[in-house]
Amino acid sequence: MKNVIMMSAALSMLAAMAAERTPLWPEGKIPHFNDKQYAAPSQELKEPGFDRAAHRMPYLEWSEAPQGAKTDACVILISGGGYNCTCDGPAFKQLERRLLENGITCVWLWYRTPRPAGLPIYQSGWEDGQRAVRIVRAEAKKRGYNPEKIGVLGCSAGSHLSVMLGTSALTPAYDPVDELDKLPCHINWALPMCPAYVLSDGFEGANKEKGQAPGLTLNPSFKFDAKTCPMCFFHGGDDPYSPNGSTQIYRQLRRMKIPAELHLDAGRKHGPVKYEAFERAIEFMRQMGFLGKLAREKREDHRWHPDGTLRTEKEYLWPKGKMPKVGENETYDPYLVWYIPEKPTTKAIQVVLAGGGYGFCNYVGESLPVAYYLNQKGMTVVAVKYRCPRPQGQPKHMFGWTDAQRAIRMVRAEAPARGLDPNRIGTMGFSAGGHLTLMTALSSLTNAYEPIDEIDKLSCSVQWACPIYPAYALTDGADVPNKTGGNADEAVPVPEFAFDAATPPMCFMHGDADGWAAMNSVKIWERLRLMGLQSDLHTLALRGHCFQVSAAPGTGSYTWLDRIWDFYTRKGINK
Repeated sequence: MKNVIMMSAALSMLAAMAAERTPLWPEGKIPHFNDKQYAAPSQELKEPGFDRAAHRMPYLEWSEAPQGAKTDACVILISGGGYNCTCDGPAFKQLERRLLENGITCVWLWYRTPRPAGLPIYQSGWEDGQRAVRIVRAEAKKRGYNPEKIGVLGCSAGSHLSVMLGTSALTPAYDPVDELDKLPCHINWALPMCPAYVLSDGFEGANKEKGQAPGLTLNPSFKFDAKTCPMCFFHGGDDPYSPNGSTQIYRQLRRMKIPAELHLDAGRKHGPVKYEAFERAIEFMRQMGFLGKLAREKREDHRWHPDGTLRTEKEYLWPKGKMPKVGENETYDPYLVWYIPEKPTTKAIQVVLAGGGYGFCNYVGESLPVAYYLNQKGMTVVAVKYRCPRPQGQPKHMFGWTDAQRAIRMVRAEAPARGLDPNRIGTMGFSAGGHLTLMTALSSLTNAYEPIDEIDKLSCSVQWACPIYPAYALTDGADVPNKTGGNADEAVPVPEFAFDAATPPMCFMHGDADGWAAMNSVKIWERLRLMGLQSDLHTLALRGHCFQVSAAPGTGSYTWLDRIWDFYTRKGINK
């Protein structure tokens, strides 16, 4: 009797675990039907006795009910596999779990593969995708989500399909087969991970020119119509399906003023992102309002204020009477401040350069929260109070550049005595300080001033840089907010950036809605990639200049410093 009860319980559990499936098409109505195609996860294909003939019908597979507080959002998961199979199921499971934990309804799309003969490689997937969105929209009331809060998550070929669904909903993929096809098939956001087949050097495979050759065009399958939706891209620097595909789609979305995010990680290879990195997608959906009302914003300087144990030491940059005269309106002696962690965990040093349009130095609002955060992590920080306002009759950045080069040399000179590594120094800066950070990183082999002492015989190069919403980086905004949003082809990096042989890898952070446009960061990132330097790049939807000063918990603007720490970790900076 006990065995019978146990068997009954096991059967009940299996029944509860059995996924609910919804066929996409009425029998006999599958467009471009091809008996060489089937619809099933690649893992099922390997099971003994798998019958392809019994799996001709593409379908939706509904996940378990969301956990915790349910939202009114729904996400369609679309596996990749080169349009030849759908192989991302196991990797997507952890991402599905994160969505369910956030109360989001999930449904899997299992579209037809392999590639259809005599048609574009994506045609049957696109047909199945548009039909799937219509079914998901029709099911909204029954399943308790908003029919205008439908997103898609894809990887590789699944991301290509996600971008098609996000940009081309007004172009019918097939002729209507029933009343359901009167429903719209647009989606409300897309989460493309390492999209494939984006640029003209790789419409059917990996990018032959790394997505970097002049004159490459976007795949014409992307129509960028009036229903084009916000997107959040993930891509790795070591991906043969070039991350430049993601930056080029992002450029077009910026031209259309459609909110979007880029999350590009140096060294990451092709494939779905890990559970931890997928938090960026949750933050994007939360920032966009797809997961309900945002929490009240909090000020960053309050969050990271020290508890009284902070150690600081102040030093003036120049010996008395030796400060280079690059103008006539110096207002104070520039100095640096060492912020010394109570429990050091690394010998690396972060130099911070605040912004202020080169008219003032926003030391308190921008430098101090970084110093407090990194000190808590065990890293030494040096904040630089450089000279302002702008020098008369000189380039706007000459005071700052001169003082920054001197500061780096002083830090290098003092590092050994402090138990720190003189060859592990990076710069980070905001706005004008972001421009100044780029100057220190891209042009360190050019001296900003004539040497005055032994310290100036030391190198002022840095081993990494973190430009945070850098201003003045492109020629359409060399002294003002970007006139064309940085989108024009003629908007190129400003001439003071040398991109010399000492240029290090970088980590960029930028608000997507910044008047000092996110394209400042994107185009510099692209130039670094052309040099063979892998860097990180993160843009934040709906966020403007100084995105971090006050931000809602659970959004990328609130957790941005964690992205910097992630960069340090992957690059071995904070060892």
